[in-house]
Amino acid sequence: MDNRWKPSVTVAAVIERGGRFLLVEEHTAEGLRLNNPAGHLDPGESPADGVARETLEETTHRFTPTALVGVYLSRFQRAGRDGQPDEDITYLRFAFCGELGEVVAGRTLDTGIVRTLWMTPDEIRASSARHRSPLVLRCMEDHLAGQRHPLSLVFTDASVGQDSPHR
Repeated sequence: MDNRWKPSVTVAAVIERGGRFLLVEEHTAEGLRLNNPAGHLDPGESPADGVARETLEETTHRFTPTALVGVYLSRFQRAGRDGQPDEDITYLRFAFCGELGEVVAGRTLDTGIVRTLWMTPDEIRASSARHRSPLVLRCMEDHLAGQRHPLSLVFTDASVGQDSPHR
């Protein structure tokens, strides 16, 4: 039996333009929630590649990460439903800021994403009860505080993408 703890690795884009931040509104088991464009890191990709992919899938915009805002750990617990066991998941999130590019013609929002919206910091703070994770607010606050780290801080060895059975 494997008792090794394995957090779920996620990537998130913290995108600011004109004093507003780009969020997505998405369907979750807890109802409609607000989140950064974010998702799970796929096998065979670097965190920087993963955040570019997730942003495109959830917003239809290209995204080029330029800095790491931070690395975050959070825990999510949910009571089991319909005979399912309780969920207890720890997320390891790599949050990046960067340049939001053009909309890719013909793309549609990923399944579960209702819409994208631009919100002020005060609107985001006031809507914390609707956040998918407490990290939505923390990442924004760190970004506003000027927290930036070079992309080289997160190194991805070439072996990650080589002959990945998941690609």
